[in-house]
Amino acid sequence: MNELLIAADRIWTGGILETGLAIETDGQRVTALRPLGRDTPDVHLPLLMPGCTDLQVNGGGGVLLNADPTVAGIEAIAAAHRRLGTARILPTLITDAPELMEAAADAVIAAMEQPGIIGIHLEGPHISPEKRGTHDARFIRPLDQRTMAVLRRLRGAGVPVLLTLAPERADPALLREAAAMGVVLSAGHSMATAAQAREAMDNGVSMFTHLYNAMPQMNSREPGMIAAAILSDAWCGLITDGIHVSPEMLELTLRARPRPDRCFIVSDAMPTVGGPDHFDLYGMDIHVRNGALVNSEGSLAGAHVDMVTSVRRLVRMTGIAPERAIAMATDIPCAAMGLAPLKIAPGMAMSDLIGLDERLDLVGIPGTGQ
Repeated sequence: MNELLIAADRIWTGGILETGLAIETDGQRVTALRPLGRDTPDVHLPLLMPGCTDLQVNGGGGVLLNADPTVAGIEAIAAAHRRLGTARILPTLITDAPELMEAAADAVIAAMEQPGIIGIHLEGPHISPEKRGTHDARFIRPLDQRTMAVLRRLRGAGVPVLLTLAPERADPALLREAAAMGVVLSAGHSMATAAQAREAMDNGVSMFTHLYNAMPQMNSREPGMIAAAILSDAWCGLITDGIHVSPEMLELTLRARPRPDRCFIVSDAMPTVGGPDHFDLYGMDIHVRNGALVNSEGSLAGAHVDMVTSVRRLVRMTGIAPERAIAMATDIPCAAMGLAPLKIAPGMAMSDLIGLDERLDLVGIPGTGQ
């Protein structure tokens, strides 16, 4: 294939949107990133950026990790999200039987060489029954040695691990042990008070899972874990579909944090993203209803949204600059997991690069098969 010169009004590189740049590509990989100068590009786009990084992907393309904890299942989920602009994911297993956690761990270890698989997110089962959401109460249990063995196996294989738990239900010694292994501990699906959240951070918790959702809400005399999270330097994930968190609360959070670079977007995507409009979870039928995923109890059951859509909605809902929203979907989630961000540079696979139009809608990149 002949070399292509692709220019963009703005290219995400070095943590900012740069102007006046172009990439050279053989259609498969980036061969150069350079100033456009007086050259006439073969393709011109409004915006080029690395594909998004999503730390909370329960499913996609009709596949749920809990229902198919295999290499093939993980590959199908990753492929569905890649088609929608997400280059890297943490396949996410929600609360389930110990045997399923072990199977998912083995599958992720085997899938780490596949494109876009950067680790695993275990969301539960060590959560609060009062804030379980759609998680099945039958499988909820405190953090125990069986899970610690899974964490040791994953970390021994070099797999990045994110573990969401209710810190008030976990032995602090086990939290410290997991953190010492390099497991990223995130507080979520929790009834923790502000004091308990601060204590958890002292014991190794460095993140909060889908802030505002599945945790006590703030009030004047009980600020709870939400206030503790916002006022801390911890990483905070946010679902920005416009359903899970209101635009006002998103804007308030982004304005209030002492470290603006510690908030990132997650999709919390379910199999309906890139797939059919319903799926089975714990024997219940989950449907898309007015853009939301709900179970038979009326609880939100994950989200029906992809990361590029989440970026666009966040910009429109809050008015933040596009570059801040892009950072929240690319570099920041990587930093939260201690991983290097995807960079547009020679050798980068073109499949890891996405184009957006002026409305921040995903567009194909002519000449590259995208």
